[in-house]
Amino acid sequence: MPGVFVLKMPAYKGAPIRLAVELNPVDSEGRPTKKRGVILRSSEELAEYNKILSDGRITNLLKNIDSVNPKPAKKEEKKLDIIEL
Repeated sequence: MPGVFVLKMPAYKGAPIRLAVELNPVDSEGRPTKKRGVILRSSEELAEYNKILSDGRITNLLKNIDSVNPKPAKKEEKKLDIIEL
């Protein structure tokens, strides 16, 4: 699945090595778009995130945040300077 990565988590403070899932959106070439995504260590954590994300208030909150944040600058395509001889 694009955007879903399995991670091997190191042992930490007596907890054994374990696997986790990272959710990180990918670009058109399949590369992660963020440095670090959301880490899920269990199905219970996924259920909690689903509960939060399914609440309609989060959508309204993010729409309000979008309206006050500056719009992202559009990236200009690099123009190659070609000199014809």
